[in-house]
Amino acid sequence: MKRISVDIGGTFTDCLLVWEDTYLELKALTTHHNLALGFMDALEQGCKQLGLDIRTVLSQVDSVRYATTLGTNTLLERKGPQVGLITTAGYESSVPLARGRGYGDGLPTNEQVNLAAAKRPDPIVPMNMITGVRERIDYKGHVVLSIDEQDVRKQVRKLIDKGAQAFVVSLMNSTVNPVHEKQIEEIIMDEYPSHMLGSIPVILSHQVVGRKGEYVRTTSAILDAYLHGQMFHALSSLEMTLKDYGYTKPMLVVHNTGGMAQLNSTHALQTIHSGPTSGIHAAEHLANEFNTGKLICMDIGGTSCDVGLVVGDGIRFYDFNPVIDRWLVSTPMTHLKIIGAGGGSIARYDQLFNVIEVGPTSAGSDPGPACYDRGGMDATVTDADLILGYLDADQYAGGAIKLNKKRAEFAIRENICEEMDLSVVEAAQQIKRKVDSNMAQAIAEELRSKGYNPKNFVLLAYGGNGALHSCGIANELEIERIFIPPFSPIFSALGAGIMNQLHIHERNVFINIYDSMTRTLLNNYEQFNTIVEELKAIGKQDLIRQGKEAKDIRFQLELDMRYGNQITETSVVSTKTHLEKIEDVFQLIEIFSKNYEGRFGKGSQSPEAGIRINTIRVLAFTESESIQFKKQNESYSKQSKPFALRSCYFVGESEPVQTPVYNADELAEGTVISGPALVESPRTTYLVEPGWEIKLGSNRAAWVTRVKSGIIQDELIGIGNESRL
Repeated sequence: MKRISVDIGGTFTDCLLVWEDTYLELKALTTHHNLALGFMDALEQGCKQLGLDIRTVLSQVDSVRYATTLGTNTLLERKGPQVGLITTAGYESSVPLARGRGYGDGLPTNEQVNLAAAKRPDPIVPMNMITGVRERIDYKGHVVLSIDEQDVRKQVRKLIDKGAQAFVVSLMNSTVNPVHEKQIEEIIMDEYPSHMLGSIPVILSHQVVGRKGEYVRTTSAILDAYLHGQMFHALSSLEMTLKDYGYTKPMLVVHNTGGMAQLNSTHALQTIHSGPTSGIHAAEHLANEFNTGKLICMDIGGTSCDVGLVVGDGIRFYDFNPVIDRWLVSTPMTHLKIIGAGGGSIARYDQLFNVIEVGPTSAGSDPGPACYDRGGMDATVTDADLILGYLDADQYAGGAIKLNKKRAEFAIRENICEEMDLSVVEAAQQIKRKVDSNMAQAIAEELRSKGYNPKNFVLLAYGGNGALHSCGIANELEIERIFIPPFSPIFSALGAGIMNQLHIHERNVFINIYDSMTRTLLNNYEQFNTIVEELKAIGKQDLIRQGKEAKDIRFQLELDMRYGNQITETSVVSTKTHLEKIEDVFQLIEIFSKNYEGRFGKGSQSPEAGIRINTIRVLAFTESESIQFKKQNESYSKQSKPFALRSCYFVGESEPVQTPVYNADELAEGTVISGPALVESPRTTYLVEPGWEIKLGSNRAAWVTRVKSGIIQDELIGIGNESRL
């Protein structure tokens, strides 16, 4: 297998280059002005290691898979086009009203409840760019009032005269009958053909979102239109760059649904948070191969900590109404808890409470933490880690970035110490404690809101800073085991490398599997099976359009079910795609009951309230060759020697501890090391805090387990501070 996958983060661009049996993990600083530059920089590093030129590599790989934050950056910087919205007459104020809660979407809880200071975000589509057309379709899809073509042409011209560079068409009940949205699209293209306005995008809301809910469907379509131009031109430019170097196949773009598709089959909205989604997918693959049990997926990079869950049985957690930036949308997005805590998170003094706060603001890659010596003046988590002795100033990021400890000390002294009367080390310890506590608290809230106890999970730590902060977070959560996966620094890029081409289509329904009022089970399967067939047909066409053979397409049916009118929904993966007999209904109920019990405890089920299906979701996909992880060695040995000792400061300890430092590349598979210890690789550092023990596996995978005490091995006695063996 020959394959390239890339994940572009806020600070680093991660790349996995697979060349037959050689797996190369590569990193480069993210170039926000042109994401292709960082990608090509990382790829060039890999080509040098292979002894090949870029053209040779790109001409032979089977695919290039790409996950990007470009859409997120476009939103943050408000660099999108002027969008014009066409909606049903009488509903022009639906988006500005934002269901009366738009001021709070996307804000921290403490700001949401502060109504006196509530401020709505600046609208992407101002009121003067919203127009209504006379038409009406009822909730069953029947046409009540037909389109007035002249009225539509008049409204379209008005929007063009006001500077519209993209159109969104979002009409009432278009999800059950999109005929009017399609007619308006035809009118726009007839009124302003491509030779007059160029490739002006026309986004139809029913094609972006298949769920009911006019406000969230419209905001989803607006964001898609707002991101469309930037995403299309940037990714098309990257695709052309790849072709210039000999890559002739379509580039594959990772979706936040957990799959990927060609650029021409990708909505801009589907690329938001696509990188972290890749990590969740890799964790699912890993859990199946390693039989790890339930996983807390914790991706700590330079800008944020992305948290997801893997609980087994094929169950995935989706956000059906996620908030992107400040906007509530409706799209099936792999659920992620994004915490503003990473290596570049800025630490500051909170004068009101006389404490240190960390994040969510990040120094990013430019200028980066103060210790990067690129002009950054803010104290960050990476600065604190350097001062505490956890990082090697000369070998950070494989030696690509030389860290300046004096700059780190200056930033912490100026921003923290002078305000709080602390030493630099004490301030650094508090920064580490605070950032670990922030992440642990967010993880605990995330799990408990879904009915899970963190103690029953394994912490899967990856990303550039995952292995560095995992013990501190596990201590806060009282978790006993940590798994650092193979290729942990670029684990999300690895996830992109093992994804299948996949499309998800869903539809809201109201189907009682068990009616508590009449005490009857569902016995008419026609409505259910008809919807499933329609969704399968749409997914099938998506993949055939991308060159896939119909015989290779597979389907998976997922249902969102709940007891009665409960708010909480539980995802059920059905073993069949159709209901044919009463035994199929009983099987669905049994799976649902088991999943519910696993989340909320034995006896929590409430079938007496009725059992309802709220959403039917069909996954259409094709399977491709996947990366197989090497089975880990189950025999361990404590025979290992460090190459140095380093003075490290641990939270709760006032004096430095002489900590052994090991080279990950020189440790044999099966090596056991008791903490405190540092295990360094070119792309990350494993910090084994006192009270923990690490067991090394293949490809730098490792189990970190809590023990009663951390004792430095006897053979370390006599090794001088910072000495080299």
